[in-house]
Amino acid sequence: MITFLISLVVLVVGFALYSRLIERVFRVDDRQTPAVAHPDGVDYTPMKTWRLFLIQLLNIAGLGPIFGALAGACWGPRVYLWIVFGTILGGGVHDFLSGMMSERHDGASISEIVGIYLGKFMLQVMRVFSVVLLILVGVNFSKNPAQLLAILTPETLDANFWLAVVLIYYFIATFLPIDKVIGKLYPIFGACLIIMALGLMGVMLIDPSYRAAMPEMWQYIGVEGMGHPTNTPIWAQMFVTVACGAISGFHATQSPMVARCMTSEKEGRKVFYGAMVAEGAIALVWAAAGVTFYGNVAALNEALAGGQSVVVENICSSMMGPVGGVLALLGVIACPITSGDTAFRSARLTIADWFKIDQGNWKNRLLLSVPVLGIGALITQWGDFATLWKYFSWSNQTLAMMVLWAGAVYLHRNGFPPVACFMAALPATFMSAVSVTYFVQAPECLNMSTTLAYPLGILVAALFLGIFIWREWVMRKNDVLNPATV
Repeated sequence: MITFLISLVVLVVGFALYSRLIERVFRVDDRQTPAVAHPDGVDYTPMKTWRLFLIQLLNIAGLGPIFGALAGACWGPRVYLWIVFGTILGGGVHDFLSGMMSERHDGASISEIVGIYLGKFMLQVMRVFSVVLLILVGVNFSKNPAQLLAILTPETLDANFWLAVVLIYYFIATFLPIDKVIGKLYPIFGACLIIMALGLMGVMLIDPSYRAAMPEMWQYIGVEGMGHPTNTPIWAQMFVTVACGAISGFHATQSPMVARCMTSEKEGRKVFYGAMVAEGAIALVWAAAGVTFYGNVAALNEALAGGQSVVVENICSSMMGPVGGVLALLGVIACPITSGDTAFRSARLTIADWFKIDQGNWKNRLLLSVPVLGIGALITQWGDFATLWKYFSWSNQTLAMMVLWAGAVYLHRNGFPPVACFMAALPATFMSAVSVTYFVQAPECLNMSTTLAYPLGILVAALFLGIFIWREWVMRKNDVLNPATV
């Protein structure tokens, strides 16, 4: 319990201090936002701060802080460290920068922003990468809500029925103006999500049996089996597995959607950084619930082999009783649905920005919404969640790496102090090492030994940092590079 409480306090204090620091170095001002400059009633729609926060939180939360945190808990309470410091130093910075860069570029999609600062080649890579990732997210966040809904309803309403219902809803949310469906439903889903997290945390802290069962980090030091029960290496597998619970490139695809609805730059810290910290807190609760409920990492890993949905249902119903279990399960259902709908919507917006297609016209929105949802529906019939999640997780963290590097370049080229630039460059370097190491060692990728993967990941990360310093400080100082054309 002590380890969990300390982690929670550090997360809250980190938000209070570090988010204000990055807001200060970013030089937030009173410039006119895109929603105020040219509202279109579809995507550029002014909204209140509390509504934007809930939309952003539910956009980014999805299954990441739940399924990802549970899978990460198979390495024991050490996952708390990555959730806390990954959120404060990486995820919060990533989400704030992606949202504010979009706001200062008229609500542009993240692929367009990366293209501006990392070049035309990266622009094309990011366009394709973003659309593929968003559709994968939509697919991942379609099948599991359907399975969870099937658990709560009569047998005649099976998972295929609910999958069709979820996809129909996704089409409606993708096609209609943002304030017609998403803006109205998200506060309700947000209540379910908050009740679920607070309920689980309350039970663990109040119930003597669960409180006594909560493992401490120091209890695992020097104990056999403190690692993953299948001997999966913690570096870099855990950092990719947790995904959205600490840092996520998917968030950067969602931030422009909210950036188009802000009425003041001063909302950025609460909306973007704040939503990431809230997601980190949710991940912390679920990681603690996993290791507490099952007692040890081996039992948790064995339970996850039977399906993440089953694990979530068991934890909720056992720890919170029938009524609390249903409320918690609804919160878990709301998480993926409220990321899946905006994933497909962001895919539409990314393609629209790519080909300069006006989305104020309903026919143009229909032209993009139908094929995007159609492709997603076809993919739902292929593969299992575990396989799709692995590919999503790696591409997700690789996207985060690209966005952080773009953020570091943005800060330098716009005259921000070096401390601001390295607030993005250092987590970008770390995520570069994570992404490369995972790709080299993961069974679904190159499947090479850690002896090769570890030094190669560090070498590539150091190379990226060196290229950044050389291009941004040495080359530009000597006027070799033209900021207008690079």
